[in-house]
Amino acid sequence: MAFRSANINVMVSAANKAARGLVRDFGEVEQLQVSVKGPSDFVSTADTKAERVIKAELKKARPDWGFLMEEGGIDEGRDPRWRWIVDPLDGTTNFLHGIPHFAISIALEKDGEIVAGVVYSPIVDEMYWAEKGSGAFMNDRRLRVSARRDIGQSLFATGIPFRGRPGHKPFLERLSKVMAVSAGVRRMGVASLDLAFTAAGRFDGYWEHDLQPWDVAAGIILVREAGGSVTALEPGTDPVHGGSILAANQPMHKALKDLLTVDAAA
Repeated sequence: MAFRSANINVMVSAANKAARGLVRDFGEVEQLQVSVKGPSDFVSTADTKAERVIKAELKKARPDWGFLMEEGGIDEGRDPRWRWIVDPLDGTTNFLHGIPHFAISIALEKDGEIVAGVVYSPIVDEMYWAEKGSGAFMNDRRLRVSARRDIGQSLFATGIPFRGRPGHKPFLERLSKVMAVSAGVRRMGVASLDLAFTAAGRFDGYWEHDLQPWDVAAGIILVREAGGSVTALEPGTDPVHGGSILAANQPMHKALKDLLTVDAAA
């Protein structure tokens, strides 16, 4: 059985506790009338409830550490070196539509560097976790990024900008370039799980723009500890706070970067 540190155990415990409420709420969301007000309000309640549970569990174990949370914003904490980065429900739109593909994402940052991460997909009970220098795991199985070197056999993931988000035209240009040379592109709607699936070798690479730290922080350490490469797409930025990401095994990282950079410069 893979060894889990005290910090990982705290994160796993918080994710499990919040997941119980989310799974219960997910069973009810499918029964709601699909209207703008009803389900959206319900989901935001599920979201904030899960975040409250996670914060309480983490704070109980590490009372001095700070938080960066999707719903609750920044809580500085008494020890500025340590910070939790939390997305209590990544994949809200999937959740809202009764699609059983969503996750809880918890990362730990020390002195500005991500040192541990947990991504939990409660419907299929897959707990992804990683700690700096200790490898990446799904439940108790060690993860490695895929070994594919041929882009023609490679499967990629991305996120599509939706209504109200910028960048539709450049996204379609990038997508067409990747579609033309790859085995396919998937859009699953959950950044943290796109990264977890890349760490597990299910996807050979993943890219996306317009992201927040809580979307990607935990997934980034999963990919790196599974032997993959993660950078930002925008020059001079970092993938956690820079708003864009490119994650893949080593050969596909270069291949994707070349495709996406050429397009961005065009």
